[in-house]
Amino acid sequence: MSTPRPRGLVAAITYLAVAAVGTTAYWLVFFTSGAVQVQRDAAYLAFEKAFPLADGWMAACAVLGAVGLWRGRPWGLLFGLLAASSLVFLGCMDVLWNLNSGSYAIGSNAMNAEIVINVFCLAGGSLLILYLWRHRRSLA
Repeated sequence: MSTPRPRGLVAAITYLAVAAVGTTAYWLVFFTSGAVQVQRDAAYLAFEKAFPLADGWMAACAVLGAVGLWRGRPWGLLFGLLAASSLVFLGCMDVLWNLNSGSYAIGSNAMNAEIVINVFCLAGGSLLILYLWRHRRSLA
């Protein structure tokens, strides 16, 4: 008899899927229209352009985590935790840049989107780690 799926699993899977799709969409917009760029100066652009590889890693882990958790595979837990940890790390890097550069003072739609992304990464990633770890026995 298989272990029942823990309550909240669909929300965790959805969060991982949104992280992967949202990150992909962000970089498509960043490199095409630039509408998500908060600033146009060289330092900001260099900082942002350092993220695609790390974001790609996180997005790949998020996809694998979502698929694995949906299918009830043990590797779903591993990749879900890797994605969640990556989200917290990426959120920390972004928050520190925004604090050190004064970016939070910029009143723009792009900055408002960045704030939402920061909260999504830090709060969502942290909550996902707690959720997955709490339910690790039923997910592994």
